[in-house]
Parts: sequence; structure tokens; C-alpha cells
Amino acid sequence: MARLRLPAFIIGGAPRCATTWLYVLAERHPSLAMAKPMRPEPKFFLVDELYRRGLAYYASRWFADLPDACVLGEKSTNYLESPVAAQRIRESLPQVKLIFVLRNPVDRAWSNYRWSRQNGYERLEFAEALALEESREHSLPRELKYARPHAYFSRGLYFDMLAPYFRLFAREQILILRCEDGLVDPAGLAVKFHRFLGVEPRPDDAIGLGLANSAAEQCALDGHIRGELSKRYAESNRRLASLLGRDFCAW
Repeated sequence: MARLRLPAFIIGGAPRCATTWLYVLAERHPSLAMAKPMRPEPKFFLVDELYRRGLAYYASRWFADLPDACVLGEKSTNYLESPVAAQRIRESLPQVKLIFVLRNPVDRAWSNYRWSRQNGYERLEFAEALALEESREHSLPRELKYARPHAYFSRGLYFDMLAPYFRLFAREQILILRCEDGLVDPAGLAVKFHRFLGVEPRPDDAIGLGLANSAAEQCALDGHIRGELSKRYAESNRRLASLLGRDFCAW
């Protein structure tokens, strides 16, 4: 029986945190190959109907045509927010390496809102959308169950979402990157990513990548709303910094 071709690493989130940039970066490395197509994302460990089809389906659907000599990976940005996905990944791929890209949660929420507006999922003003987030999450139509276009605040509670992964996987299997570092030092972020995967560091792969999947509406977040959101995230950010270190204290 042929050996299943499965990923050695997964980029598991978070949405609006430059995970598409990281996917494109991985594609530039001759020793790495990512699940195709990039969109829609596999979401295999998240979507019940897909997961029930089994690992053989997963392997043949997204990895069968990738180069034999490459380290294989996939990107599904909603894995981070799902304890069920964490458990399924642990059971199916216990040695997999996990990469999560985080961003100042206030900026992430605002970017998510602008993306939802741009793509026709949002008509409310940001303050009203934040106030109604919980009730809207409970009344999502089935086709938006995993996209969750109105999950602005909750997707920034990184400590709670990372907890299942840190419980199920060894710390050395998890790499946490900061989205902001991709803007100020993309070459350094590329080297960190490549070294984690055990391939030759290629800092020049980050040259000219620019922003990927960005929201077109570039406008500033209201200062009052920013301040209120920062207060709401303060305790979560404190716990995150205690888990990941001083690089995450500034949030």
C-alpha cells in the first residue's frame, strides 16, 4: 500500500495576520511545497464532512501532485480557533510542526472588519458590529459557519485559542510569528520560518513579496474605539505575553 503523502507543517492562523504572505514565501523555497490550490483553504481538520472522508482523501486531494523531494505544508487559518481541529491534528499528525502568525489584536479586528466590508459581508459601522458580534455569531447561516465574517473581537483572544495546541503538542513543534515583524524585517522572519522547518535559510525569498490578500479600504481606526478595544484585550494580552515572552508585551 502506498505511503500517504501528508504535511510536515501547517500554517494554522490567525486570519488577517499575513498567513497568505507566509504561504507565498514557502512556495518560493525549492525544498518546500504547499497544498494546492491556495484558495479555498483545505480546512480538512475543521470541517466535519471533510474530516470524515479520512486521511487518504486528505493526502490525495491536496498533496498527491506535489514534488516528492519537498517538505509538504498546508495553510488553513481557522485551525487556530478550533479545539476540535487541534485534537484531530494531534491524532492524525502527532509530529507535525505548527506555525501561527499573530498580530496586534486591535489591528487584526479592524483589518477583519475592512475585509468583510470589502467583500459584502458587513454593512454595520464597526462599533455596532463589535457590540452585536456574539449574537451574530450564534445566527450565522451554514455556509458562513467557518468563515465567520463578523468574528472581529473573539479572533484576537490568542491565549485561549493557543491553549489547546500547547497542551497537545510539544513546545518545539510550535512556532509563533508576529505579523508586524514581516513588515519591519521580512528577511529575518523568513530565516526564522525556514530554520524551524529544517530547510536552508533563504532571506532573499522575502524580497518583493509585499502585502498579500490586503483589504483595499485603507482608513484609520477611530481612536476611541481603539482605546476601548485595547482595554478589552488587556488581560488576554497579558496572559499571552506570559506564555510567549516579551516580544508580545507591546500589545
